Amino acid sequence: MIKHIVFFCLAENAEGKTKAENAALIKLELENLKNFIPEILSIEVGINIPNAPKTDFDIALYSEFESFDTLDIYQEHPEHKRVASYIGKVRTARAAVDYIV
Repeated sequence: MIKHIVFFCLAENAEGKTKAENAALIKLELENLKNFIPEILSIEVGINIPNAPKTDFDIALYSEFESFDTLDIYQEHPEHKRVASYIGKVRTARAAVDYIV
């Protein structure tokens, strides 16, 4: 099994929305990918608690896939690309880790 974890920092304002509005939209859109991409075994998106001490990112994405092949299917899927394109417009930083369990 592959665990795919991604963190995003968001701009204070982007695409006509506040950081909080974009975080909520991104959470909804990413978690909704489960309805389009059957290769996703699980997906969860957390929004950082506002003003939480000692945190560096605004959103955490946790997802699981059977293999790197199914992770690649997810990453190349048109719905994922649509959501990723939007995130690219509103994020200021990204960090990711993929590992095998």
